[in-house]
Parts: sequence; C-alpha cells; structure tokens
Amino acid sequence: MNAAVYVIGDIHGQRAMLEEALTRIDADGGAGAKVVFLGDLVDRGPDSRGVIDIIIEGIAQGRDWIVLKGNHDDYVSRFLDQGDAHASKGHPGLPWFDPRLGGDATMASYGVATAERKIADILEDACAAVPRAHREFIAGLPLWHESGGLLFVHAGIRPGVPLAKQSTEDLMWIREPFLSWPERHPWLVVHGHTALDFPHHYGNRVNLDGGAGWGRPLFPAVFEGRECCLLSGGGRMRLPANPEV
Repeated sequence: MNAAVYVIGDIHGQRAMLEEALTRIDADGGAGAKVVFLGDLVDRGPDSRGVIDIIIEGIAQGRDWIVLKGNHDDYVSRFLDQGDAHASKGHPGLPWFDPRLGGDATMASYGVATAERKIADILEDACAAVPRAHREFIAGLPLWHESGGLLFVHAGIRPGVPLAKQSTEDLMWIREPFLSWPERHPWLVVHGHTALDFPHHYGNRVNLDGGAGWGRPLFPAVFEGRECCLLSGGGRMRLPANPEV
C-alpha cells in the first residue's frame, strides 16, 4: 500500500486558509503526516508573513513538511537580494508591488508601505523589516520533490526533458507545452501555478491551484499512489482523472 502524501497548493498569503488546511490534514492523517507545499506561499493574500511563520515553526517542531519554491516566492529573494523589482516573466513591465502581482500585500504584512514610493526606499525598509530567517528560508527552498511515482513541482516540467536537466525557469514558470501535453510523464506531476476555479486531475498531472490567491478556497489533497482525494470540511472527496477538461 502506498504511504499517504498530503499536498497544499498555492497559498498566496492566506494564513487563515492555511490553518484550516492543516487542521484538515491533521484530522485525516495525524500530526506526523507528510505534507508537500507546492510553493507560492506569498503575495496577494493578507498575511504572507504569517504563512511563513507557521511553516517555519512547523518545520522547527519536527513536522514532516517539504516546501517547494514558487515564482512568487522567488520575487521576494530577487528583490531583497538583488534589488530586482521587475522579476515577473509574465508581466516584465510590472513591479512586484503592483496589486496584480501582489507584492504590495506581502510588504504590508511586514509593515512596509509601497504606494507611490521609490523602489530604493521600499528596498531599504524591506531589508530592515523582513527577518533574516525568512529570507534564508525562502532562498533555500527546493524546486521539486519526487516520491513514489509522484513528482511535486510548482509550475510543471518541460515534457521529454530529464528531471536533472529541467530549467529553474520552467519548474517555477512553465505553462505551455506542459499544460496541453496529452501523454504520460515518467511520474504523475502534481503542481500549482496556473489558477483554476477548482483543482483538477488530468490523468498525467494534477493541478491543485484552486485560486486561493484570488479568494477562492484552498483545498488540501491526499495522494495514495496516483489516487487523489481533496480534503473538504466533510472529509475526503475523490478527485477523478478527467483528461478532457
């Protein structure tokens, strides 16, 4: 029998949703459950700092948690370490603090104002406000995790490319040709990044980004082999494979 692996998709600063997701996982699998976080911990939601605090504290307490890096998490490191406020591959003309990207909410959770301020001034305040432990934690996050025929990654993979040769950019950013790829991968790929109205199992991949960054619910999931269930308030809810959607 395959050991259960619990997964939390893109959180985007939604601390209350994260707390509820963890409560559901504890109820289903206990405090020792293995949990993989798919990245995009920060931006858009009201308490990115609180999300990071919860995860760092859980790991310090010995929780079996694996946390991957998403492109929004990378924004934080790119800005604080390099002063790069225009790190978006999808919107290179927008500064990270634009509400469409959500860095304004992340900075606000650390007490840093961004509206109508020079980037240099925001950077100075941010470097003083964001704890070193948070910066080091985000900078050190891995890009993928493999377990029991499952590959966990933030955005996806480039089809046909060995895992060791996947690019950092693709692992955090890719959409096509990954999203429309109809064939099986060497693993069932479990990812987020591309927000849906509800998580979906495509047969060769499972997208667990149900849009928490836009205020929709955060559904934790549990995998036993290739079988996936979402954890709702009423318990497990099977997510059947439906490649045609």
